[in-house]
Amino acid sequence: MIEIARFLRRLQWTALAAGVCWLLWLLAPVLTPFVLAAMLGWLGDPLVDRLQRAGRSRNVAVTLVFALMSLVLLLALVLLVPMLERQIGILIESLPRYRDWLVLTAIPWVEMRTGFEISNWLDLAHIIELLRSNWERAGGVASTLLGYMSRSGFALIGMFANIVLLPVLTFFFLRDWDLLVDRVASLIPRDYLGTVRRLASESSDVLGAFLRGQFMVMLVLGVMYGVGLWAIGLDLGILIGVIAGLLTFVPYIGPASGIVLGVIAALVQYGDWRHVVGVLVVFGVGQVIESYWLTPKLVGDRIGLHPVAVIFAVLAGGQLFGFLGMLLALPVAAVANVLLRYAQERYTHSKLYAGEHPSIVLPDQPARVPVENDAE
Repeated sequence: MIEIARFLRRLQWTALAAGVCWLLWLLAPVLTPFVLAAMLGWLGDPLVDRLQRAGRSRNVAVTLVFALMSLVLLLALVLLVPMLERQIGILIESLPRYRDWLVLTAIPWVEMRTGFEISNWLDLAHIIELLRSNWERAGGVASTLLGYMSRSGFALIGMFANIVLLPVLTFFFLRDWDLLVDRVASLIPRDYLGTVRRLASESSDVLGAFLRGQFMVMLVLGVMYGVGLWAIGLDLGILIGVIAGLLTFVPYIGPASGIVLGVIAALVQYGDWRHVVGVLVVFGVGQVIESYWLTPKLVGDRIGLHPVAVIFAVLAGGQLFGFLGMLLALPVAAVANVLLRYAQERYTHSKLYAGEHPSIVLPDQPARVPVENDAE
């Protein structure tokens, strides 16, 4: 009877989890601004608490942090969006040069050294021309977005509502974050309160170290790469720097993609090795600074999230729940990582792992393996 009752309880929890996932899938468009605002509130809460400890009231601290977050976002939009739009325009105008370099220089060089007839099964000139014509008809990213939104009145209303809701929800999450945490903690059974608090604290530390630290690393490296490539004369240097900075959270892939794009841009624009060496120097200096100062200083070794796990979590979340799933991917991955470590700890202290009578091995004496017919 005990086993049956235990099985029924597990079945109930499984059904509850499935129902929650189904509800998230249905309400994903509505929940997106709430989840994003909750993450912003969680990121800003430590600064609010620090201002409170300095003697300011909760409302004043929340107002200061909210104003700072709004100012940073506004500056990013004012400075970065026009700059990237100009860079994309330069890329569109330069596509014929990239097409000619790829078709007339790069592919023949690869075919001559590998023996593969790439041009026979891939019409790269047609692909590049199709991409260029589509971009020109779209008129840029802004026109594409506005055209899509204008085809759907409900989508336009929904996006406008989300934009209006996001700062309002963020302010309330910042103001009431500690109250929300206390209310959730009051619902936890008292026997499990210590364990849940420990796991929640570890999850918050892991996710906070990743998001806050890695965001700063991406920002610093993106600026360094963009300014460095622009300084050596690349027309698309800022765009390549931004892309390399955004991909920095994946070791090796981020800098490797930046190096490849930078080398191609240098060869197409100048066609000499002097600028290629300049690209390599920029990324080499960036990698040294990241390895020996940025990552140890800003991120540390508390993350515990493998890059493969991060990529899988983001892709799986996006596939299952869309943009909402991508927002929830890292928090869920951080919590799952902490729970797996806790499960491993419980397992290594269990009788299943240690056995009923664990053998004791002295430090300097290896365990003796019994052999049948030892007397022989």
